[in-house]
Amino acid sequence: MYVGALEVELHIGASGSLKDKRAVVRHLVESSRRRFGVSASEIDHHDRWQRTGIGFAFVAPSASRVETVLDRVERFVWSHPDVTVLSVRRHWLEEE
Repeated sequence: MYVGALEVELHIGASGSLKDKRAVVRHLVESSRRRFGVSASEIDHHDRWQRTGIGFAFVAPSASRVETVLDRVERFVWSHPDVTVLSVRRHWLEEE
C-alpha cells in the first residue's frame, strides 16, 4: 500500500472576501475529488481571504499510480486561472 499527499499553498489575487475565496477553494477541492478520486480539504489560512493551503491525498497499490494521480492534481491546480501557486510539497506515508 502506498499513500501520498500533496500540500499546495495558493494566493487568490482576485478574492475580495472569504466568500470569494471559498468559491475558488470549493471548486478546486470538489473537482479534484470527482476527477481524480483523491481526498481533499482546505488545511491552512482559513481566516485569510487571499491565501489558502489545500491538502490532497491518494492511496494505491503502487507508488507509480500515486505519483501519476498527484501529478494530475498538481497540473489541475496550476491550470486554475484564479490562483497563483506559492509552494507545493509532497509527503509519503512510511510503513513501519
